[in-house]
Amino acid sequence: MRGRIRVPGDKSVSHRALIFAALATGRSRVRGLLNAADVRSTANVLRALGVHVPELSDEVAIAGLGLRGLHSAASVLDCGNSGTTTRLMAGVVAGYDFVTEFVGDHSLSRRPMRRVAQPLTAMGATVALARGDVLPMEIRGGPLRPIDWDNESSSAQVKSAILLAGLTGGVSVRISAPRPSRDHTERFLRALGATVTESDGGRAVTLEPPVSLRPVDIAVPADPSSAAYLAALAALADEGEIVLEDVLDSHYRDGFFRALGRMGARVNRAPLARDSAGDALATYTVGAPASGLRGISIEVGDVSAMIDELPLLACVAARAAVGDETVVTGASELRVKESDRISVTAANLRAVGATVEELQDGLRIVGAGRTPLRGHIRTHGDHRIAMAFGVLAALAGNEIAIDDRHCADVSYPGFWEDLARATGAAADSPSGSAMGELA
Repeated sequence: MRGRIRVPGDKSVSHRALIFAALATGRSRVRGLLNAADVRSTANVLRALGVHVPELSDEVAIAGLGLRGLHSAASVLDCGNSGTTTRLMAGVVAGYDFVTEFVGDHSLSRRPMRRVAQPLTAMGATVALARGDVLPMEIRGGPLRPIDWDNESSSAQVKSAILLAGLTGGVSVRISAPRPSRDHTERFLRALGATVTESDGGRAVTLEPPVSLRPVDIAVPADPSSAAYLAALAALADEGEIVLEDVLDSHYRDGFFRALGRMGARVNRAPLARDSAGDALATYTVGAPASGLRGISIEVGDVSAMIDELPLLACVAARAAVGDETVVTGASELRVKESDRISVTAANLRAVGATVEELQDGLRIVGAGRTPLRGHIRTHGDHRIAMAFGVLAALAGNEIAIDDRHCADVSYPGFWEDLARATGAAADSPSGSAMGELA
């Protein structure tokens, strides 16, 4: 394993960069934007609401319409596969006195929306959901009232929806939760001139709405969730290491790297002396341990910082020392992602010969060392599943075929090319046997 790779821009930051550029007063500049399907959904929704968002590229300029400048859409807002687009933009339009309808693809139309609808309704918006919890979702916004909301799920998207509703509705909001969660929205708000305060160890957040926001000028950092796949590959390699550059450095997002370290991988984090919209950056260097990986326990307090990477962790755990168990609990949120990631991960690990037990809120995986894994993976159109098992497929001796490699484009365009660069294999190889050994 050799090389230096800068993975694409962070998805969470890219969504928010577009949204805040649209709501700012003045011309914003965003560099390094993730040009992936989910982010394009946010761009399309903003265009439908009257914002001139150019075709996404390495640098885009957006003339913001201000906090009250959006227009009613002429048709439904199609969010594709993007839950982030749906939930954050639901908060944005809740402050406007017009009706908006959100729709999505088959996967998104099965994912829960009531957790966002409830606080927006409590603020004064009228929200109607199909079958009580899923898309289509119709929101009639308008005059909102302040709110003090208990975010029982500790969801960063729910928190962000409330903050954005307070922003466009011009009312103060406070959100409290059992555990701290990702704070990208709060960092953007502070960087653009809003007053956001935290209390109770980051478990409570308060916004006093500003009259306007300054324009965005941001270089989007590399996505730690995307970097995790190459870090996992390096941790499983026979030798060598990989350097991952300009990765967003946040305690709310680095849980997978910390877990790899606990499993015995060589993980070095070098903070960089610059930031982007309040987010610090770091370079990670990752290599395999001399004596193999060990099993670990992941509990509810660990989950939020690595929720998207848990299927990947399960794949890594399948290659831990023979008999070592890795147990993940407190991760029931995985059941309402693009797929039921607990069930799908377990089924696919069994399909390639790994030993795994599906728990109600997680997984128990038994390490098999370097025993070859062989079989066919059903991704259910879930990008995280495709990429997690793509890492296993890249390892020498494994023979793993993946049914839908293209779904990785949702969050990581070029994933298979970067995987090939790291392994010295052909980018279109369907399995480990064809991709060759790690160099």
